[in-house]
Amino acid sequence: MSSLSLSHVPTSPRDDAIQLYRAFKGFGCDNEAVIKILAHRDAMQRALIQQEYSTMYSTDLLKKLASELRGKLETAVLLWMHEPASRDAIILNESLSPDFLNLEAATELICTRTVPQLQTLKQIYYSKFGTHIERDIELQTTGDHQKILLAYLNAPRYQGAEIDRGLVAEDAKALFKAGEKKLGTNEKIFVRIFSERSPAHLIAVSSAYHDMYGNSLNKAVKSETSGKLELALLSILGCAKNPYKHFAKVLNKAMKGLGTDDTKLIRVIVTRTEIDMQYIKAEYYKKYGKTLNDEVQSETSGHYRTFLLSLLGPNHH
Repeated sequence: MSSLSLSHVPTSPRDDAIQLYRAFKGFGCDNEAVIKILAHRDAMQRALIQQEYSTMYSTDLLKKLASELRGKLETAVLLWMHEPASRDAIILNESLSPDFLNLEAATELICTRTVPQLQTLKQIYYSKFGTHIERDIELQTTGDHQKILLAYLNAPRYQGAEIDRGLVAEDAKALFKAGEKKLGTNEKIFVRIFSERSPAHLIAVSSAYHDMYGNSLNKAVKSETSGKLELALLSILGCAKNPYKHFAKVLNKAMKGLGTDDTKLIRVIVTRTEIDMQYIKAEYYKKYGKTLNDEVQSETSGHYRTFLLSLLGPNHH
């Protein structure tokens, strides 16, 4: 479900294209007008506006936006203009490019997507960049981190709610033996179970693990693994249990402490707005006692702030 507050005044993509053209004319760009239009249009409307703009002015709207906008506002608006799967492909390609290498972003993106989303992502990535995601992952990552990403990208996980109790107990036991029970960790077992099992199954394993060994699987992952492998496993487990809470945590981390991780803030807000943002906002308030809107308001400024808040929609708990 989307939390876009779509504008009540019905406008056509053609009208929007004309308004944008006007916003670009003259000295400087009317950022407010651009935000007012684009932040309140869904993926289909944004695609139609791009078509109209190109037809009427023989100019690519994305190129025009890139030349008119600046800084973080430019980054956020340009990402927002794409439809979800192609946006994921762009984020991933940039995260895996040597110049902008951001393995945290790549890991988080892959490990929080569903099987159908990953299948579409792989096709779009290839058609956009002429290379397979797997190849780029192999070039930029190593070891168990590489193994979990490749396995998670390609394992045909069951998506339904049914679970096999016997296998759940077996997996819980295997994870205990591979981790807490021994000196050192058998990462291979963690990679296999986390990449091959359904979300419902992982939830059951997590609960069985706690019943059998009195410790949470989350804590076991944290104490037995580290770095990007730990991030991958925690993202997979977090999204299996409660994706909204998972993203609330990621957003909180982006804004906590000194300075704000704007790359992360933009990535999560822009990619979740049309999927599950109001649930993320509810979890955020539940967990941190502050609304996500208020936190974004205090951590950002200017037109960039206006744009993010427009995407987030009304400020309520």
